[in-house]
Amino acid sequence: MNAPVLVVLSGPPGAGKTVLAHRLARAIGAPAICRDEIKEGMVHAAGDFTAAPGDELSVRTLSTFFQVLELLLSAGVTTVAEAAFQDRLWRPHLLPLAGLADIRVVHCRVPAGVARDRIRRRWHESPTRGAHADTHLDEEHIHAARHDTFDRVRLDVPEIEVDTSDGYRPGIEDIVAFVAARR
Repeated sequence: MNAPVLVVLSGPPGAGKTVLAHRLARAIGAPAICRDEIKEGMVHAAGDFTAAPGDELSVRTLSTFFQVLELLLSAGVTTVAEAAFQDRLWRPHLLPLAGLADIRVVHCRVPAGVARDRIRRRWHESPTRGAHADTHLDEEHIHAARHDTFDRVRLDVPEIEVDTSDGYRPGIEDIVAFVAARR
């Protein structure tokens, strides 16, 4: 029996990871587990909550996210995992999952200006964005500096880079083929 595949979508905020995660999950027939969606769900039970960098819900979300992944992979479920975690958070939590799954990494990239515009748009369109401390919206140069220094996940596993600026390059069919390829 083959191990399930864990597809890790990584990239800075606004890189198009969540949209791609859901589209890819539908294409391969697997669940998409998105860090921000878990945190947004926690806010409903949090009472009076104010988002801030490193807030209590962010801490709880991190462990919950990886517990959900471990549960699904232990049950043999191929899973798409999406978060704007940098390498220092992804790597220590992914290494134990390597024994449960065949990991593939999809690096999403987009110019900083496009990412900032996306973040601003979703902030205004979605009331659930209040769960996140999107402080990098304040000034363009601060956002650009954080975007450009994003430390993407680095593992010794197959990886692909996807430009999400306008659609997907490579296309969704190529990304699905990448996920489906066995080592």
